[in-house]
Amino acid sequence: MDLLSIKDPSFLKKMNKEELEQLSGEIRQFLIEKLSKTGGHIGPNLGVVELTLALHKCFDSPQDKLIWDVGHQSYVHKILTGRAGEFDTLRQYKGLCGFPKRIESEHDVWETGHSSTSLSAAMGMAIARDLKKEKSFILPIIGDGALTGGMALEALNHIGDENKDMIVVLNDNEMSIAPNVGALHKVLGKLRTAGKYRWAKDELEYLLKKIPAVGGKLASTAERIKDSMKYFLVSGMFFEDLGFTYLGPVDGHDFEDLFENIQYAKKTKGPVLLHVITKKGKGFHPAESDIIGTWHGTGPYKIETGDLIKPVSAPPAWSKLVSETVRKLAREDERIVAVTPAMPVGSKLEGFASEFPDRMFDVGIAEQHAATVSAGLAIQGMKPFLAIYSTFLQRAYDQVVHDICRQNLNVFIGIDRAGLVGADGETHQGVFDIAFLRHLPNMVLMMPKDENEGQHMVKTAIDYDAGPIAMRFPRGNGYGIPMDEELKTLPIGSWEVLRDGEDAAILTFGTTIPMAMEAADELSQMGISVKVVNARFIKPMDEKMLTDIMSADMPILTIEEAVLQGGFGSAVLEFAHNHGFHRTVIDRMGIPDYFVEHGSVDKLLEEIGLTKEQAVSKIQALTPKKQKRA
Repeated sequence: MDLLSIKDPSFLKKMNKEELEQLSGEIRQFLIEKLSKTGGHIGPNLGVVELTLALHKCFDSPQDKLIWDVGHQSYVHKILTGRAGEFDTLRQYKGLCGFPKRIESEHDVWETGHSSTSLSAAMGMAIARDLKKEKSFILPIIGDGALTGGMALEALNHIGDENKDMIVVLNDNEMSIAPNVGALHKVLGKLRTAGKYRWAKDELEYLLKKIPAVGGKLASTAERIKDSMKYFLVSGMFFEDLGFTYLGPVDGHDFEDLFENIQYAKKTKGPVLLHVITKKGKGFHPAESDIIGTWHGTGPYKIETGDLIKPVSAPPAWSKLVSETVRKLAREDERIVAVTPAMPVGSKLEGFASEFPDRMFDVGIAEQHAATVSAGLAIQGMKPFLAIYSTFLQRAYDQVVHDICRQNLNVFIGIDRAGLVGADGETHQGVFDIAFLRHLPNMVLMMPKDENEGQHMVKTAIDYDAGPIAMRFPRGNGYGIPMDEELKTLPIGSWEVLRDGEDAAILTFGTTIPMAMEAADELSQMGISVKVVNARFIKPMDEKMLTDIMSADMPILTIEEAVLQGGFGSAVLEFAHNHGFHRTVIDRMGIPDYFVEHGSVDKLLEEIGLTKEQAVSKIQALTPKKQKRA
């Protein structure tokens, strides 16, 4: 079938099982070929081909609401809703988004890039449907990993209590990004091996009614007997006890099994949990055999071998530099433990886990829990390293405020993927953490200019015993600079002058330092002498250096790869106001007040004006008298 000709899913209604199986193979081949060039979430999507086809065949989107949790399993849905022709632009600037996007299609009824939101959204839609007296099926499709998120459990509790009509499709592939952990994962394991009991319950009732004389009496107690069957056949029927009708486990790659159970679900009143077993990466051997999460989402790769296409002899990844430095220090300090919310691979903690298995804790997709576990460890004298992406730290904000900062506990937060991350887009850009951490009492926040300073910052964080401390670091690799053999502790709140100057000052840190240095070089050729400061401590700031700069009446330009509102530049403005430097001219560069979409980081920086050219222009505007002399 020509996938590019698909406009909407209605054509599936007329397809038989054999035709659907052929289409499944064509979709898998399409995804393998397209993603080998663009990269993307190949493992999750190869696993849901038959499931997505079955859902679109049996339901009528967009009247029936298909709500994709996390959203990285929605590529097949995008193909079936007329977007196959856009896959050459997947996750590229102004191209097809890697997650559901409402402006792309009426079939994308919910946007998400974070896990565990689909059930709450579905409940809201179900309530609205009933209040408006409309008729539609509502189907959140949630992975087993996302089910460990506290928000999902809160929603299950509410849905079961309200008894709203809804079909929750549990896509169980035994993995989120890395292999799943936790007690709920073990419950699902029991369900996978227990087989189907619903049919056994129905068969029991039928047989009881067939027994002469005593059949009627027994049938009158059939409900009680049927209910007890679930405990006999399936140990710990978690979902039924929450108020759901449990169907499954269902083979997610068998159309007959899918259709049979979907039809039963459609006829069942109240909330239904359809437990579907799928194989992540199905149809592509490297992804199918992946047991650690490498093929959850990748860059480009070679189809023939499965080798990932990476730069030759690239410098170490920032995640690895940080985690390996923590590992090195852990050999000398038994207080150090590592905590991650389901990101041991992304945070490059495999080495730490291998060497210190008793001091490594993957808590699943549960960022709030991860933060407060870290607080609990710290209050008992341990030194927890909480490895978490900037975008996911947002989910644990109250715990950072209430449990870590308020109690002034010695938690080291490693904020990975800080700044723009590119292809994953607006749900994953790590641009808000400065604004939501800077104003918290007791918090120390820093970002290194390169990997050598980065390893010293890790040492600084581990040695710091006066409260919480966080280190931001970007996605990708370092610069490949020489590394000091001996680790040292940096003075808290100290800045570093990278280039002296007398006409203006650029205050910046992290990824924007190279751009600032290039701007200063160009301005020097125009006769403008610019001081460039590595403002590596975002909080506390180097107040002595700030005072010296402002006392010299030097105009200041702050640059940050983070949101302007409430960011580092705002802190400099506040300092000037609070200390009476009302004549100091200050301008700022950073992320404007909108959500930055997906694309290469360079393209995005150009779009928002975070460039060398813009820095040069702003400094020129700040030094008009110098311009006239030049």
